[in-house]
Amino acid sequence: MLSMVKLTKGEILLRVMTFNLRFENDFDGENHWLNRRDFLVKTIQEHRPHVLGTQEGTPSMLEFLSDSLEGYQLSADSRIWEGHCQYPTLYYLVDYFASVGHSEFWLSETPEAHMSKSWDSAFPRMISHSLLEIKDNGRQIWVSVTHLDHISEQARIEGAKMIRAWAVERKEPILLLGDFNDFPGSEVHQTLRKPFGPFNDCWQMMKKAEDQHSYTHHGFTGIPVKGRIDWILVTSEFKILDVSVVRDHKSGRYPSDHFPLLVDLQLE
Repeated sequence: MLSMVKLTKGEILLRVMTFNLRFENDFDGENHWLNRRDFLVKTIQEHRPHVLGTQEGTPSMLEFLSDSLEGYQLSADSRIWEGHCQYPTLYYLVDYFASVGHSEFWLSETPEAHMSKSWDSAFPRMISHSLLEIKDNGRQIWVSVTHLDHISEQARIEGAKMIRAWAVERKEPILLLGDFNDFPGSEVHQTLRKPFGPFNDCWQMMKKAEDQHSYTHHGFTGIPVKGRIDWILVTSEFKILDVSVVRDHKSGRYPSDHFPLLVDLQLE
């Protein structure tokens, strides 16, 4: 991956990570959050993304990350917090970005209703998005993160339509990070990707193979299963420079049941 440096005048390099944290589950035994959270923080710090999108974080988990990730700011100014809710959440490097504003809505037929859900969704699902300004040049970008439902295909499709409707109304470049619980080529993927949606898929734009090396969910085993369900999507203002699945581990232990996905981008 490229180092975090500015390229030439007018060209900005951004490193972006999406990371499903795995919620704090007492049935995880040795892989419980309390046993792996320090390694998870170390993994993030070693790769040092400019923006980080997380999924499955509860308030206590996200507070730990806020306290532990040096140089990062949690972006959730408009959020209503519930103790056991799992929130898709953004962090950004404060030396690099200034926050212009944050908002979020629930992926349901009543998006303004707190923790609302529709279409037989197993859990309330939402999208969180922040307008960030690059301090070096004043450019503004939207960074958004989501986690679509793992049970209801209809909820995933309808959620993707809502995200697309939100995105096409923006004039600034957009990053969309998340665990989409669906595969490339699915209706969810097609809804968001060009030509139907405004986004490019970073993995596909780099012509990477859709095989086990692209999968991110591994259930703490290090052996990926299912398919490529974690995506980083970008609008056309971004040039994709590199994309990789981060497989960091220590003594056979992993920071989460998902590998994080890391992308380097150029914003011209």
